[in-house]
Amino acid sequence: MADQDQNNQGNQDQTNQDPSFGLQRTYVKDMSLEMPNAPQIFLEQEAPSVDVTINVGGQRLADTIYESTVTATVTTRIGDKVMYLIEAKQAGIFEASNIPPEQLDPLLGIVCPTMLYPYLRASVADLINRTSLPALHLTEVNFQNLYEQRQAELANQQETKDSGIILPPGTSRQ
Repeated sequence: MADQDQNNQGNQDQTNQDPSFGLQRTYVKDMSLEMPNAPQIFLEQEAPSVDVTINVGGQRLADTIYESTVTATVTTRIGDKVMYLIEAKQAGIFEASNIPPEQLDPLLGIVCPTMLYPYLRASVADLINRTSLPALHLTEVNFQNLYEQRQAELANQQETKDSGIILPPGTSRQ
């Protein structure tokens, strides 16, 4: 009986140390739509140009609880006139425990945004649909590439700071 209790205690200790990760909740944190040139813009015949910017963010809320966010800014123009501007931020609360520190940042910077992005896409598509303008669906995003680009930029900034030389934007070290 004592051996069985020790085995059960050992199993509980092991279970408590196993890595765990899960999405607890998703929500729209912020969403806005501006149509500064309506209704005149509806009379334009020219095809609009679309510019989309995607950003990722996050923060620790508690010991094992994190908020991750994905923000999209969609600017649609006809010539120099803004047809519409949408800013949308989709957020999620994630629980991550017993994750090795070197794996936590990629988890929050790649996996969490990948899980949130479909919700953001649906919200943006719905908002555009309500303008009575032609539909726009955000394309897929490779958050691993986005994360790796951000890491490379941070490393480059750190290298620049360490050298004591401040380079203007767009120049490279030779």
